[in-house]
Amino acid sequence: MTGFGLLLGKELAEAWRTRRLVVVALLFVAVGILSPLTAKYLADILKLAVGDQVPVPIPPADSAAAIGQLQKNLGQLGALAAIALAMGAVSGELDRGTAALVLAQPVARPAFIVAKLAGIAAVLGVSTLLGALVAWAYTTILFEPQSIAGWVAFAMLAWLALMAWAAITLLASAATGSTTAAAGIGFVALIVLSLLAVVPTLDHLLPTGLAAPAALLALARTDAVDGTQLATSILGTVAIVVLATAAAVASFQRREL
Repeated sequence: MTGFGLLLGKELAEAWRTRRLVVVALLFVAVGILSPLTAKYLADILKLAVGDQVPVPIPPADSAAAIGQLQKNLGQLGALAAIALAMGAVSGELDRGTAALVLAQPVARPAFIVAKLAGIAAVLGVSTLLGALVAWAYTTILFEPQSIAGWVAFAMLAWLALMAWAAITLLASAATGSTTAAAGIGFVALIVLSLLAVVPTLDHLLPTGLAAPAALLALARTDAVDGTQLATSILGTVAIVVLATAAAVASFQRREL
């Protein structure tokens, strides 16, 4: 892993200089604000719009609804942000020719890939934490006091789920050398794995399986958390990240610059 520290510093500096960190953080903060507000006022908005003939049942306005809204928004916008961050991570540098310049220095190819993923992880980690912090504050104000520890656990699990989509897209970026193809593969993987999650046994092995335990932890209902299911989902998601990263390294090792 020669040169990992130097490459990671380069990734973090670029994330700040290109405003990727700022843009993604603002997106997650917006999600953190809008999710509790939607849970609180959605029923009132629909009643104003269509009267009492609401076409679908509206869940009660409570902290559980706010957490559900936040998970849904992070699962959609957050996953798309993770794909966007990773889709050009390798292919973009190949297109610009900067990958060859970087690797002409005393740095290893595995360090190049792992530093890319670590930089994406840092951007998603900061953004997820900020979004969860804002959502925690709004949920506390609009509904009832919330468990800080539970919401931190929620943020960590949400971040881990997003890392799976980032790692898969990074693999596609390294394997295809095309930003467009990487984006398409990442999006298809998101859809396919989400469809597979309909099967409960598979759901427990995928990032989607982290959602239910994360919600219970945020609600401070630790007694209702199935520890075995949570551990299985964590290990399954970590395995996806590790295997995708290893495959990205193997693919990049064979690529001619």
